[in-house]
Amino acid sequence: MHLASLKQAFLDSYRSHGGINHLDGANLPSQESVNQLARDCMHLLFPGYFEESGLAADQLPALVDRLLEAIDRRLAVELEKCLRFAQADDPAVRARALATEFLAQLPALRAIIKTDVDAAYAGDPAARSVEEIILAYPCVLVISIQRLAHVLYRLKVPLLPRMLTEYAHERTGCDIHPGAQLGSHFFIDHGTGVVIGETATVGAHVKLYQGVTLGAKSFEVDNDGRPIKGVKRHPNIGDHVTIYAHATILGGDTHVGAHSIIGSNVWLMKSIPDDSVAYFKGDNLVIRSRHKKETLVERDSRPAHGHDWEI
Repeated sequence: MHLASLKQAFLDSYRSHGGINHLDGANLPSQESVNQLARDCMHLLFPGYFEESGLAADQLPALVDRLLEAIDRRLAVELEKCLRFAQADDPAVRARALATEFLAQLPALRAIIKTDVDAAYAGDPAARSVEEIILAYPCVLVISIQRLAHVLYRLKVPLLPRMLTEYAHERTGCDIHPGAQLGSHFFIDHGTGVVIGETATVGAHVKLYQGVTLGAKSFEVDNDGRPIKGVKRHPNIGDHVTIYAHATILGGDTHVGAHSIIGSNVWLMKSIPDDSVAYFKGDNLVIRSRHKKETLVERDSRPAHGHDWEI
């Protein structure tokens, strides 16, 4: 096809199918600018770890000044784009207020993120230093960015929170929605393939392994068959829970009790009490108390659709 004809085919496609950046309308936030925002925030959270040259103590105030100014300026620009897209009133004024509110929450957020680093170091015998955790463990990036994005999510900012978590998703293979509520001392070991949905809640001192899904059982739809937004779809995980590789826990009414252990490859769609252990023994799902030997075994062997067990 001649280039002129190909150009016309693209122009026709844009008119017919959309998918372009709001020509003659509100410009959308820049993914590269959002990615840089994420990188700058990581530098601010962990100064001295990601710089190309060493950082002396007397240089720290100037670095913080520079990072805060860069984040504030970039964030205000991208927030204004998001608010114009949402047709908010006074987007420039509102963007400035939101940027100020976001930055004010970072010192307290940094204290929570420090607990995640501590949890990774305590929870992985292969870790040789805290420096190794911060520099090389994907959980630090994905959890830190999610916590930042969650602040914007709670401020009801459109677009930007999800773009931030997608930067971390692309880098780490972990997909944590900005709406998910994460407790302190959160550790994801290895990380690849972890998915945590928008309405999931995760307690304190929770440890996940690779491939874990905290997902939705099904979607409620309206009369036109469209998904209903804003309903509770994802599970609640209690404090001090460990979930091993490739376990899948689904449903907004599913609660995993505190101090429970979920074994590898378990598929769970009903609540279990505190201090439980769930695992497969042969083809049967076993759920038992961590303190008793009696077992609670699923009626059917690895059913194709869902689970039904007695507790």
